[in-house]
Parts: sequence; structure tokens; C-alpha cells
Amino acid sequence: MEANKKEQLVAAGASINIASSIIIVLLNKWIYTTYNFPNITLTCIHFIVTTLGLFVCRHLNIFQPKSLPLMSMLPLAFSFCGFVVFTNLSLESNTVGTYQIIKTLTTPCIIIIQTYWYGRNFSSNVKLTLIPITMGVFLNSVYDIKFNFIGIVFATTGVLITSLYQVWVGEKQSELQVNSMQLLYYQAPLSAFLLLFVIPFFEPLDAFHGVFFNWPFDALAAVTLSACVAFSVNLSIFWIIGNTSPVTYP
Repeated sequence: MEANKKEQLVAAGASINIASSIIIVLLNKWIYTTYNFPNITLTCIHFIVTTLGLFVCRHLNIFQPKSLPLMSMLPLAFSFCGFVVFTNLSLESNTVGTYQIIKTLTTPCIIIIQTYWYGRNFSSNVKLTLIPITMGVFLNSVYDIKFNFIGIVFATTGVLITSLYQVWVGEKQSELQVNSMQLLYYQAPLSAFLLLFVIPFFEPLDAFHGVFFNWPFDALAAVTLSACVAFSVNLSIFWIIGNTSPVTYP
């Protein structure tokens, strides 16, 4: 019974993640193309809202925080920033079809990292499942694939950092003996704090100023909705990886 219940919870978590991921891809693409909203600022807002959501969950006693060493969290926080920033830059610079087809390289990359750096073995059946998944994404996106150099650079960098990040999420949950909420509770505010130092160097001050003073209400409403969906995506990523493996999530 317990095994069946866990499978049902994993399936529910995966369904929430898939729905949230589709919504946030379309929503963020619309925000970038319609309002030219600054990418890193949007990412920082996502982290801040995720942090606030976890504070609410903590005060509702949904989980109990656990003290974690800062040095253990820094690599995860840096990779988290890179994962979201480069994923969003890829989405901003590429068509949705191009973004999706390159993103399918994440799973093979995770398998390579876990095989050569962590000594994990994967069956031929697991590896063969990559073929229909990749073909399905390709056939669905074939009419929306357009390549450009900067878009490919962002997408490839995003795949590499995303793969490393997802491997580390699983490793850190096991190493530190924490659940998904406990780990994200410390990592999300740390990632937001790190991005506050990055924004002035990569985004003009007038863009950051415009977010809070000059942007139209419908843009701010879309960003708020995007941040709320991002909370669902971030939490479900941690939950799925913690209860299955990094290969399962992509």
C-alpha cells in the first residue's frame, strides 16, 4: 500500500510539474516578447516569491526547517541561478520549438555526469527511452525550429548547468538528509541574494527602475503570475528528484 501511495504522489507531482512548466514557458516567452522584461530581474523575482511561499508553508507547519551549512549550499545556489537564468535566456533568444528540442539533451547529459562522476549505472532500457522522447519533441516542434548563434550558446550552457544542478539536488537531499522543502527553503533566498549583485552588471539601471515604476499593470500581473507558477515548478523539481532520481525529472 505504501509503495502504491508513493507512486501516486510521484505521478501527481510530475503532473503538477508538467502543467506548471508548460504554463511558465509560454508565459515567460510572452513577457519577453511583449514587454522586453529584464531576464535576470524576472528570475530574481521568481526566487523571492518562492522564498515567500516557503515561509508561508513553514508557518503553516507543512515542513520544519533544518539548519544547513552555508558552504554546502553555495554550489547549489550558484547552479540554481545559472540554471534559471540561462534557461530563460534560451527561451528569450530562441523559438519555443528550438528551446524544447535542445532542452531534451538534459537527460543524456545527466546520465553522462552520473555515470562518469558518480559511478551510477543505467540500464539499456532507460537509455533507449530517450529516443522516443526526443523524437516526440522534435516532431512536435519541427515547424518552430530556428537556430541562431547566441541562442544556441545560451541553450547549450543552460543544458550543462541544468544537468549539473539536477544531479546536485538529488545528491544534496541524500547527503544532508533533508526533504525538498527544507533544501529549497535555504537555497531560494540565497540564490535571490546572489542575483541582486549580478543584476546591476548585466541589466541597465533604468530597466530595473522601470520594473517597479514604469511597467504597465498587465505586465506586472503577468510577472506576478509567472512568479507564482515558478514556485510550483521549483518545489515540484525538488520533490520529484528527491523521491525518484535526476534522470526522472527532465
